[in-house]
Amino acid sequence: MKQGFDTVLKGGRVIDPATGRDGVFDIAIAGGRIAAIEPSLEAQGAGTVDLSGKIVTAGMIDTHGHVYQHVTGKFGLNPDMVGVRSGVTTIIDQGGPSCMTLGGFKHYLDGSSKTKLYCFISAYLVGGLEGHMYPDLYGPYGVNAEHTVRVAKENLDIVRGVKAHAEIGGQSRWGMEVIKIGKQISKELGLPLYIHLGQLWPSLEEGPVPDPDELIRELVPIMEEGDMLAHPFTRHPGGFVSEEGEVHPIVFEAIDRGVRVDVGHGSHFSFEVAKKVLDAGIKPFTLGADMHGFNVTVPPEGLEKDVRESNPFFGAAPFNLTVAMTELMTLGMSMPDIVATVTQNPATVLGKSDELGSIQVGRAADISVLDLLDGRFKLFDNSGVEVVTDKLFRPVMCFKNGEKFEADSPLIPPPVLA
Repeated sequence: MKQGFDTVLKGGRVIDPATGRDGVFDIAIAGGRIAAIEPSLEAQGAGTVDLSGKIVTAGMIDTHGHVYQHVTGKFGLNPDMVGVRSGVTTIIDQGGPSCMTLGGFKHYLDGSSKTKLYCFISAYLVGGLEGHMYPDLYGPYGVNAEHTVRVAKENLDIVRGVKAHAEIGGQSRWGMEVIKIGKQISKELGLPLYIHLGQLWPSLEEGPVPDPDELIRELVPIMEEGDMLAHPFTRHPGGFVSEEGEVHPIVFEAIDRGVRVDVGHGSHFSFEVAKKVLDAGIKPFTLGADMHGFNVTVPPEGLEKDVRESNPFFGAAPFNLTVAMTELMTLGMSMPDIVATVTQNPATVLGKSDELGSIQVGRAADISVLDLLDGRFKLFDNSGVEVVTDKLFRPVMCFKNGEKFEADSPLIPPPVLA
Protein backbone atom coordinates (compact mmCIF):
# COMPACT_ATOMS: atom_id res chain seq x y z
CA MET A 1 0.00 0.00 0.00
CA LYS A 2 1.46 3.35 -1.10
CA GLN A 3 1.99 5.96 1.58
CA GLY A 4 3.41 9.42 1.97
CA PHE A 5 1.48 11.22 -0.76
CA ASP A 6 0.92 14.98 -0.49
CA THR A 7 -1.82 15.19 -3.11
CA VAL A 8 -3.78 12.72 -5.22
CA LEU A 9 -5.36 13.90 -8.46
CA LYS A 10 -8.44 11.72 -8.89
CA GLY A 11 -10.21 10.50 -11.98
CA GLY A 12 -8.96 12.75 -14.78
CA ARG A 13 -8.45 11.64 -18.38
CA VAL A 14 -4.67 11.52 -18.65
CA ILE A 15 -3.41 12.15 -22.19
CA ASP A 16 0.35 11.69 -22.54
CA PRO A 17 1.53 11.19 -26.14
CA ALA A 18 5.12 10.58 -24.98
CA THR A 19 4.11 7.33 -23.26
CA GLY A 20 0.96 6.58 -25.26
CA ARG A 21 -1.17 6.80 -22.12
CA ASP A 22 -4.78 7.88 -22.71
CA GLY A 23 -7.29 6.91 -20.06
CA VAL A 24 -8.68 7.66 -16.62
CA PHE A 25 -5.96 7.54 -13.97
CA ASP A 26 -5.16 8.85 -10.51
CA ILE A 27 -1.86 10.66 -10.06
CA ALA A 28 -0.10 10.94 -6.70
CA ILE A 29 2.26 13.81 -5.90
CA ALA A 30 4.85 13.67 -3.12
CA GLY A 31 7.67 16.11 -2.46
CA GLY A 32 6.95 17.99 -5.66
CA ARG A 33 7.33 14.89 -7.82
CA ILE A 34 5.03 12.33 -9.39
CA ALA A 35 4.94 9.38 -6.99
CA ALA A 36 2.41 7.06 -8.65
CA ILE A 37 0.07 6.75 -11.65
CA GLU A 38 -2.61 4.09 -11.28
CA PRO A 39 -6.23 3.50 -12.31
CA SER A 40 -7.12 4.01 -8.64
CA LEU A 41 -5.09 5.24 -5.68
CA GLU A 42 -5.94 5.57 -2.01
CA ALA A 43 -5.32 9.07 -0.72
CA GLN A 44 -3.68 7.75 2.48
CA GLY A 45 -4.47 10.98 4.28
CA ALA A 46 -3.27 13.18 1.44
CA GLY A 47 -5.30 16.01 -0.03
CA THR A 48 -7.36 15.04 -3.07
CA VAL A 49 -8.36 16.98 -6.15
CA ASP A 50 -11.35 15.63 -8.07
CA LEU A 51 -10.58 15.90 -11.78
CA SER A 52 -13.49 13.83 -13.05
CA GLY A 53 -14.38 14.96 -16.55
CA LYS A 54 -11.17 16.96 -16.90
CA ILE A 55 -8.24 16.44 -19.27
CA VAL A 56 -4.87 16.00 -17.56
CA THR A 57 -1.64 16.53 -19.50
CA ALA A 58 2.00 17.06 -18.76
CA GLY A 59 2.67 20.67 -17.83
CA MET A 60 2.01 22.66 -20.99
CA ILE A 61 4.96 24.42 -22.65
CA ASP A 62 4.37 27.61 -24.64
CA THR A 63 7.09 27.76 -27.29
CA HIS A 64 6.48 31.39 -28.23
CA GLY A 65 6.13 33.80 -25.31
CA HIS A 66 6.94 37.48 -24.85
CA VAL A 67 7.34 37.78 -21.10
CA TYR A 68 10.37 40.02 -20.56
CA GLN A 69 8.15 42.33 -18.58
CA HIS A 70 9.22 45.99 -18.11
CA VAL A 71 12.30 45.61 -20.32
CA THR A 72 10.71 45.02 -23.74
CA GLY A 73 8.22 47.86 -23.39
CA LYS A 74 4.58 47.04 -24.06
CA PHE A 75 5.66 43.77 -25.63
CA GLY A 76 6.47 42.00 -22.38
CA LEU A 77 3.62 40.42 -20.41
CA ASN A 78 3.77 39.15 -16.86
CA PRO A 79 5.22 35.61 -17.11
CA ASP A 80 2.92 34.06 -14.51
CA MET A 81 -0.17 35.61 -16.12
CA VAL A 82 0.81 33.87 -19.36
CA GLY A 83 2.20 30.88 -17.47
CA VAL A 84 1.00 29.11 -14.35
CA ARG A 85 -2.08 31.30 -13.92
CA SER A 86 -3.10 30.28 -17.45
CA GLY A 87 -2.41 26.57 -16.90
CA VAL A 88 1.04 26.75 -18.57
CA THR A 89 4.05 25.57 -16.56
CA THR A 90 6.91 26.50 -18.92
CA ILE A 91 7.44 29.35 -21.39
CA ILE A 92 10.10 29.96 -24.03
CA ASP A 93 10.52 33.70 -24.50
CA GLN A 94 11.17 34.16 -28.22
CA GLY A 95 13.79 36.83 -28.73
CA GLY A 96 13.08 39.06 -25.76
CA PRO A 97 16.54 38.78 -24.13
CA SER A 98 19.69 39.64 -26.09
CA CYS A 99 23.35 39.27 -25.27
CA MET A 100 23.09 42.65 -23.52
CA THR A 101 19.94 41.98 -21.50
CA LEU A 102 19.99 38.23 -20.80
CA GLY A 103 21.37 38.77 -17.30
CA GLY A 104 18.30 40.67 -16.23
CA PHE A 105 15.98 38.06 -17.70
CA LYS A 106 17.76 35.24 -15.93
CA HIS A 107 18.41 36.78 -12.53
CA TYR A 108 15.33 38.94 -12.03
CA LEU A 109 12.55 37.39 -14.10
CA ASP A 110 13.29 33.67 -14.11
CA GLY A 111 14.37 33.85 -10.49
CA SER A 112 11.10 35.42 -9.32
CA SER A 113 8.56 33.64 -11.56
CA LYS A 114 6.66 30.52 -10.57
CA THR A 115 6.58 29.63 -14.27
CA LYS A 116 9.79 28.05 -15.57
CA LEU A 117 11.34 30.31 -18.21
CA TYR A 118 13.70 29.52 -21.06
CA CYS A 119 14.56 31.72 -24.02
CA PHE A 120 15.70 31.73 -27.60
CA ILE A 121 18.25 34.52 -27.43
CA SER A 122 17.71 37.36 -29.89
CA ALA A 123 20.18 37.57 -32.75
CA TYR A 124 19.88 41.36 -32.35
CA LEU A 125 21.67 43.43 -29.72
CA VAL A 126 18.44 45.17 -28.71
CA GLY A 127 16.42 41.98 -28.28
CA GLY A 128 12.64 42.36 -28.33
CA LEU A 129 12.43 46.10 -27.67
CA GLU A 130 9.15 46.81 -29.51
CA GLY A 131 11.05 46.10 -32.71
CA HIS A 132 7.97 46.22 -34.90
CA MET A 133 7.99 49.99 -34.32
CA TYR A 134 11.73 50.49 -34.91
CA PRO A 135 12.91 48.38 -37.86
CA ASP A 136 16.22 50.23 -38.19
CA LEU A 137 17.39 48.61 -34.95
CA TYR A 138 17.27 45.18 -36.58
CA GLY A 139 19.77 45.44 -39.41
CA PRO A 140 23.17 43.71 -39.71
CA TYR A 141 24.87 46.55 -37.83
CA GLY A 142 22.64 45.72 -34.85
CA VAL A 143 24.05 42.19 -34.55
CA ASN A 144 27.22 41.04 -32.79
CA ALA A 145 27.63 37.33 -33.41
CA GLU A 146 30.71 36.91 -31.24
CA HIS A 147 29.15 38.60 -28.20
CA THR A 148 25.87 36.70 -28.62
CA VAL A 149 27.64 33.33 -28.88
CA ARG A 150 29.77 34.06 -25.80
CA VAL A 151 26.83 35.11 -23.62
CA ALA A 152 24.66 32.22 -24.80
CA LYS A 153 27.40 29.67 -24.09
CA GLU A 154 27.68 31.03 -20.56
CA ASN A 155 23.94 30.57 -20.04
CA LEU A 156 22.98 27.34 -21.77
CA ASP A 157 20.88 26.40 -18.76
CA ILE A 158 18.33 28.93 -19.98
CA VAL A 159 19.27 29.72 -23.62
CA ARG A 160 17.88 26.97 -25.86
CA GLY A 161 17.88 28.57 -29.32
CA VAL A 162 18.31 31.72 -31.43
CA LYS A 163 15.54 34.02 -32.71
CA ALA A 164 15.63 36.02 -35.95
CA HIS A 165 13.17 37.49 -38.48
CA ALA A 166 12.78 36.78 -42.20
CA GLU A 167 10.23 39.12 -43.74
CA ILE A 168 10.04 41.41 -46.72
CA GLY A 169 10.30 44.70 -44.80
CA GLY A 170 13.71 43.63 -43.54
CA GLN A 171 14.62 42.03 -46.86
CA SER A 172 14.00 45.34 -48.63
CA ARG A 173 16.59 46.92 -46.32
CA TRP A 174 19.27 44.28 -45.79
CA GLY A 175 18.54 41.27 -47.96
CA MET A 176 19.23 38.00 -46.13
CA GLU A 177 22.34 39.17 -44.29
CA VAL A 178 20.83 39.16 -40.80
CA ILE A 179 19.43 35.67 -41.27
CA LYS A 180 22.83 34.38 -42.33
CA ILE A 181 24.40 35.89 -39.21
CA GLY A 182 21.62 34.36 -37.08
CA LYS A 183 22.39 30.97 -38.63
CA GLN A 184 26.10 31.46 -37.90
CA ILE A 185 25.23 32.08 -34.23
CA SER A 186 23.00 29.00 -34.02
CA LYS A 187 25.61 26.76 -35.67
CA GLU A 188 28.32 27.88 -33.25
CA LEU A 189 25.99 27.18 -30.34
CA GLY A 190 24.61 23.91 -31.69
CA LEU A 191 21.10 25.25 -31.03
CA PRO A 192 18.09 25.70 -33.32
CA LEU A 193 17.40 28.88 -35.27
CA TYR A 194 13.81 30.08 -34.93
CA ILE A 195 12.59 32.24 -37.82
CA HIS A 196 9.65 34.65 -37.83
CA LEU A 197 7.76 34.59 -41.15
CA GLY A 198 5.20 37.11 -42.40
CA GLN A 199 5.65 40.81 -43.09
CA LEU A 200 6.45 42.80 -39.95
CA TRP A 201 7.82 46.13 -41.19
CA PRO A 202 6.80 48.33 -44.14
CA SER A 203 9.05 47.84 -47.17
CA LEU A 204 11.26 50.71 -48.26
CA GLU A 205 9.56 52.91 -50.83
CA GLU A 206 12.71 53.39 -52.88
CA GLY A 207 14.23 50.50 -54.77
CA PRO A 208 12.62 47.37 -56.22
CA VAL A 209 9.51 45.95 -54.58
CA PRO A 210 10.46 42.78 -52.64
CA ASP A 211 9.03 39.51 -53.89
CA PRO A 212 7.55 37.72 -50.83
CA ASP A 213 7.76 34.38 -52.61
CA GLU A 214 11.45 34.89 -53.34
CA LEU A 215 12.05 35.50 -49.63
CA ILE A 216 11.05 32.00 -48.59
CA ARG A 217 12.91 30.47 -51.53
CA GLU A 218 16.09 32.17 -50.30
CA LEU A 219 15.44 31.43 -46.63
CA VAL A 220 14.75 27.71 -46.60
CA PRO A 221 18.14 26.52 -47.96
CA ILE A 222 19.84 28.35 -45.05
CA MET A 223 17.91 26.30 -42.49
CA GLU A 224 18.91 22.90 -41.13
CA GLU A 225 17.46 19.98 -39.20
CA GLY A 226 15.97 21.15 -35.90
CA ASP A 227 15.57 24.78 -36.99
CA MET A 228 12.07 26.21 -36.75
CA LEU A 229 9.76 28.18 -39.03
CA ALA A 230 7.10 30.19 -37.20
CA HIS A 231 3.73 31.54 -38.31
CA PRO A 232 2.83 28.99 -41.03
CA PHE A 233 -0.77 30.24 -40.92
CA THR A 234 0.03 33.95 -41.36
CA ARG A 235 -2.05 36.03 -43.72
CA HIS A 236 0.84 38.46 -44.17
CA PRO A 237 3.08 38.23 -47.29
CA GLY A 238 6.15 36.04 -47.10
CA GLY A 239 4.66 32.96 -45.43
CA PHE A 240 4.05 29.33 -46.37
CA VAL A 241 1.38 30.18 -48.96
CA SER A 242 2.46 31.88 -52.18
CA GLU A 243 0.78 34.84 -53.81
CA GLU A 244 -0.89 32.29 -56.10
CA GLY A 245 -2.52 30.69 -53.06
CA GLU A 246 -0.51 27.46 -52.95
CA VAL A 247 1.93 26.12 -50.37
CA HIS A 248 5.51 26.67 -51.58
CA PRO A 249 7.08 23.37 -52.71
CA ILE A 250 10.32 24.37 -50.96
CA VAL A 251 8.50 24.25 -47.61
CA PHE A 252 8.01 20.52 -48.07
CA GLU A 253 11.73 20.17 -48.83
CA ALA A 254 12.54 21.95 -45.56
CA ILE A 255 10.25 19.69 -43.53
CA ASP A 256 11.74 16.62 -45.21
CA ARG A 257 15.15 17.86 -44.01
CA GLY A 258 13.91 18.06 -40.42
CA VAL A 259 12.95 21.75 -40.17
CA ARG A 260 10.13 22.07 -37.63
CA VAL A 261 6.99 24.18 -37.75
CA ASP A 262 5.73 26.26 -34.80
CA VAL A 263 2.26 27.78 -35.10
CA GLY A 264 3.30 31.00 -33.34
CA HIS A 265 -0.36 32.06 -33.23
CA GLY A 266 -0.14 35.71 -32.20
CA SER A 267 -1.32 38.10 -34.86
CA HIS A 268 -0.48 35.60 -37.58
CA PHE A 269 -3.43 33.22 -37.65
CA SER A 270 -5.79 32.88 -40.62
CA PHE A 271 -8.33 30.06 -40.81
CA GLU A 272 -8.14 30.15 -44.61
CA VAL A 273 -4.35 29.85 -44.70
CA ALA A 274 -4.31 27.27 -41.90
CA LYS A 275 -6.72 25.03 -43.80
CA LYS A 276 -4.57 25.22 -46.94
CA VAL A 277 -1.42 24.36 -45.02
CA LEU A 278 -2.98 21.51 -43.04
CA ASP A 279 -4.75 20.13 -46.12
CA ALA A 280 -1.36 20.07 -47.85
CA GLY A 281 -0.21 17.62 -45.17
CA ILE A 282 1.91 19.99 -43.09
CA LYS A 283 1.35 19.36 -39.40
CA PRO A 284 2.75 21.81 -36.85
CA PHE A 285 5.31 20.36 -34.46
CA THR A 286 4.69 22.89 -31.70
CA LEU A 287 2.01 25.42 -30.79
CA GLY A 288 3.33 28.73 -29.46
CA ALA A 289 0.69 31.26 -28.40
CA ASP A 290 2.79 34.38 -29.22
CA MET A 291 0.87 36.55 -26.78
CA HIS A 292 2.28 40.01 -26.15
CA GLY A 293 1.15 43.41 -25.03
CA PHE A 294 0.02 44.47 -28.48
CA ASN A 295 -2.26 41.55 -29.29
CA VAL A 296 -4.05 40.62 -26.09
CA THR A 297 -5.14 44.09 -25.01
CA VAL A 298 -6.92 47.00 -26.69
CA PRO A 299 -4.37 49.64 -27.70
CA PRO A 300 -4.36 52.63 -25.35
CA GLU A 301 -6.02 55.80 -26.48
CA GLY A 302 -3.85 58.67 -27.59
CA LEU A 303 -1.57 56.80 -29.98
CA GLU A 304 -0.92 58.57 -33.24
CA LYS A 305 -3.26 57.42 -36.01
CA ASP A 306 -0.42 56.54 -38.39
CA VAL A 307 1.21 54.34 -35.73
CA ARG A 308 -2.06 52.49 -35.17
CA GLU A 309 -2.52 51.91 -38.89
CA SER A 310 1.07 50.82 -39.55
CA ASN A 311 1.23 48.36 -36.64
CA PRO A 312 -0.17 44.97 -37.73
CA PHE A 313 -0.67 43.87 -34.11
CA PHE A 314 -3.38 46.35 -33.17
CA GLY A 315 -6.95 45.12 -33.08
CA ALA A 316 -6.27 41.39 -32.80
CA ALA A 317 -8.98 39.22 -31.26
CA PRO A 318 -8.36 37.91 -27.72
CA PHE A 319 -6.78 34.46 -27.55
CA ASN A 320 -4.43 32.31 -25.52
CA LEU A 321 -2.77 28.89 -25.78
CA THR A 322 -5.98 26.93 -25.18
CA VAL A 323 -7.88 29.00 -27.74
CA ALA A 324 -5.13 28.13 -30.23
CA MET A 325 -5.54 24.45 -29.27
CA THR A 326 -9.27 24.77 -29.92
CA GLU A 327 -8.60 26.22 -33.36
CA LEU A 328 -6.38 23.28 -34.28
CA MET A 329 -9.09 20.88 -33.15
CA THR A 330 -11.69 22.78 -35.18
CA LEU A 331 -9.39 22.44 -38.20
CA GLY A 332 -9.27 18.66 -37.76
CA MET A 333 -6.14 17.87 -35.75
CA SER A 334 -6.52 14.96 -33.36
CA MET A 335 -6.49 15.31 -29.58
CA PRO A 336 -3.17 13.41 -29.13
CA ASP A 337 -1.49 15.49 -31.84
CA ILE A 338 -2.70 18.74 -30.28
CA VAL A 339 -1.56 17.71 -26.80
CA ALA A 340 1.83 16.71 -28.23
CA THR A 341 2.33 20.24 -29.63
CA VAL A 342 2.22 21.68 -26.09
CA THR A 343 3.96 18.86 -24.18
CA GLN A 344 6.16 16.19 -25.76
CA ASN A 345 7.27 18.15 -28.84
CA PRO A 346 8.31 21.42 -27.15
CA ALA A 347 10.24 19.37 -24.60
CA THR A 348 12.16 17.95 -27.56
CA VAL A 349 12.82 21.46 -28.86
CA LEU A 350 14.25 22.43 -25.48
CA GLY A 351 16.40 19.33 -25.32
CA LYS A 352 14.59 18.49 -22.07
CA SER A 353 12.64 15.36 -23.00
CA ASP A 354 14.08 13.57 -20.00
CA GLU A 355 12.56 16.18 -17.67
CA LEU A 356 9.54 17.81 -19.33
CA GLY A 357 6.66 16.98 -21.63
CA SER A 358 5.48 13.71 -20.09
CA ILE A 359 3.71 12.45 -16.98
CA GLN A 360 5.98 9.77 -15.51
CA VAL A 361 6.74 8.49 -12.02
CA GLY A 362 9.80 10.17 -10.57
CA ARG A 363 9.54 13.33 -12.66
CA ALA A 364 8.74 16.78 -11.34
CA ALA A 365 4.99 17.17 -10.87
CA ASP A 366 4.43 19.56 -13.79
CA ILE A 367 0.83 18.91 -14.75
CA SER A 368 -1.86 20.90 -16.59
CA VAL A 369 -5.60 20.40 -16.18
CA LEU A 370 -8.07 21.42 -18.88
CA ASP A 371 -11.78 21.48 -19.51
CA LEU A 372 -13.14 20.58 -22.92
CA LEU A 373 -16.46 22.39 -22.95
CA ASP A 374 -19.41 21.37 -25.12
CA GLY A 375 -21.61 24.02 -26.72
CA ARG A 376 -21.48 26.53 -29.56
CA PHE A 377 -18.56 28.93 -29.38
CA LYS A 378 -17.26 31.62 -31.71
CA LEU A 379 -13.61 31.74 -32.75
CA PHE A 380 -12.06 34.68 -34.60
CA ASP A 381 -8.89 34.86 -36.65
CA ASN A 382 -6.77 37.94 -37.19
CA SER A 383 -8.61 38.78 -40.40
CA GLY A 384 -11.93 38.99 -38.56
CA VAL A 385 -13.19 35.68 -39.95
CA GLU A 386 -15.60 33.98 -37.55
CA VAL A 387 -15.89 30.22 -37.10
CA VAL A 388 -18.32 28.37 -34.83
CA THR A 389 -17.10 25.29 -32.97
CA ASP A 390 -18.82 22.82 -30.64
CA LYS A 391 -15.76 22.25 -28.41
CA LEU A 392 -13.63 24.70 -26.43
CA PHE A 393 -10.48 24.02 -24.42
CA ARG A 394 -10.23 25.99 -21.17
CA PRO A 395 -7.44 25.93 -18.59
CA VAL A 396 -8.57 24.89 -15.10
CA MET A 397 -5.38 24.69 -13.05
CA CYS A 398 -1.83 23.47 -13.16
CA PHE A 399 0.79 22.06 -10.82
CA LYS A 400 4.38 23.27 -11.03
CA ASN A 401 6.75 21.10 -9.00
CA GLY A 402 3.65 19.96 -7.13
CA GLU A 403 2.45 23.47 -6.26
CA LYS A 404 -1.13 24.13 -7.35
CA PHE A 405 -2.12 27.23 -9.34
CA GLU A 406 -5.68 28.04 -10.34
CA ALA A 407 -6.17 29.28 -13.90
CA ASP A 408 -7.33 32.75 -12.89
CA SER A 409 -5.27 34.94 -15.22
CA PRO A 410 -7.09 38.01 -16.58
CA LEU A 411 -5.45 37.18 -19.93
CA ILE A 412 -7.68 34.11 -20.35
CA PRO A 413 -10.38 35.25 -22.79
CA PRO A 414 -13.98 34.46 -21.82
CA PRO A 415 -15.88 32.06 -24.08
CA VAL A 416 -17.83 33.77 -26.84
CA LEU A 417 -21.13 31.94 -27.23
CA ALA A 418 -22.61 31.51 -30.68
